[in-house]
Amino acid sequence: MKLKPIKSDRELNRALKRIDELWGAKSGTPKGDELDVLMLLVERYEDEQFAIPTSDPVEAIKFLMEQNSLSRKDLEPYIGASGRVSEVLSRKRTLTLAMIKKLHAGLKIPYESLIH
Repeated sequence: MKLKPIKSDRELNRALKRIDELWGAKSGTPKGDELDVLMLLVERYEDEQFAIPTSDPVEAIKFLMEQNSLSRKDLEPYIGASGRVSEVLSRKRTLTLAMIKKLHAGLKIPYESLIH
């Protein structure tokens, strides 16, 4: 297979088929090198075409609230008084570093979900 950047789903499917054919090729051989390069090309194409949007901290908090039946009052130890919780959830105030640390430690929300 001629190696070149993948620019369409049809090319992606061809590359995936070739990867299946090469699977298990010994590293350092011509087939092993082709497999390595094809896998990098597929990964790059998929990253560009199927990118996962960055997390929205407020949505992460609301999701956790829904999953754990938490109320706004339950967030007060991590965010502050009820007014501050309301401001955060309505996006009028951003999370501070202290809030992020408390939400992560207390509610186990991943840092990646809280930092935008």
